[in-house]
Amino acid sequence: MKTLPIFQILTAVLALPFAVDARELQREFLYETAPFPSCHASTIVESKGMLVAAWFGGTEEGNADVGIWVSRHENEHWSAPVEAANGMQPDGKREPSWNPVLFQPKSGPLMLFYKVGPSPQTWWGMLRTSPDGGKSWSEAVRLPDGILGPIKNKPVELADGTILCPTSTETVSKPSEWRVHFEMTRDMGRTWSSARPASAGTPPLDAIQPSILFLGGERLLALGRTRQKSIFEVRSEDGGKTWGAMNRLALPNPNSGVDAVTMKDGRHVLIYNHTDRGRSPLNVAVSADGLTWQAAAVLESEPGEYSYPAVIQSADGLLHFTYTWNRKKIRHVVADPATLVLTPIVNGEWPRP
Repeated sequence: MKTLPIFQILTAVLALPFAVDARELQREFLYETAPFPSCHASTIVESKGMLVAAWFGGTEEGNADVGIWVSRHENEHWSAPVEAANGMQPDGKREPSWNPVLFQPKSGPLMLFYKVGPSPQTWWGMLRTSPDGGKSWSEAVRLPDGILGPIKNKPVELADGTILCPTSTETVSKPSEWRVHFEMTRDMGRTWSSARPASAGTPPLDAIQPSILFLGGERLLALGRTRQKSIFEVRSEDGGKTWGAMNRLALPNPNSGVDAVTMKDGRHVLIYNHTDRGRSPLNVAVSADGLTWQAAAVLESEPGEYSYPAVIQSADGLLHFTYTWNRKKIRHVVADPATLVLTPIVNGEWPRP
């Protein structure tokens, strides 16, 4: 990715709200105009040396015209959004599409997981693959009954080649029960198994949309959102085959999506709304051990909705964040983790500038 000259960075920073961190290398929208008015739930991946992003877009979340749109970063620009998947059924009826997740295994094609159906309580998992970094896509395949694929955040690939997908369910009961689980495939999605936490916590947490981090060896940590206004954690000691009980972290969250990634240096990056109401601000925290988190950046602080983030670390070591910007656009921010200045988060309070 092209690095901007320092005078361009400073000029751009001075023109943006106070929350923008001067250590950002780039801040942009993936598109300025699109054939849909509303968007949400972005995902980003590096495939064949190129960034690829996806999200769902249409007139409004849950409408039948909502499809999965893809953009590729080539020639120093993001390509115009192209609809890569939708909910068209064999009988001609079209269902809404939801929550795309891009994942590039170490070998094999780029994978695009997404959901189709009337609602999160009744949707089903779908998968398409691309041999050329998102230029073209295979026919859509419906995942087996009971398997949803990664529900919002990216899978991870384990040492033995297993693709471990963080996922969750929402029941049709009222109130709906939210429960986390993990799905595993060793053959690119042809066959699956699953595992659940030992307990949902005491009292039970209504939790969904985990992200998976590596703690060393076979130890894993998953973080995600809850209705209880905080982020949850759950751990595995055996590479995701079994999981312990869920617990709450001392990090607030307004029941809004989060994402996380383990960097090459072993530290973990978490992007989330550090508040118990609304979807602003949008924050980045860093942890060396998955237990203690430090404030790293505030990507957005103006009134509005800045939500459903995704984060990856590209091969050059840079961090790439994408997120919903007021349901109108998808924003992309690039940062160098070596330049982040970390400040302790004490008692769940974000430190003042």
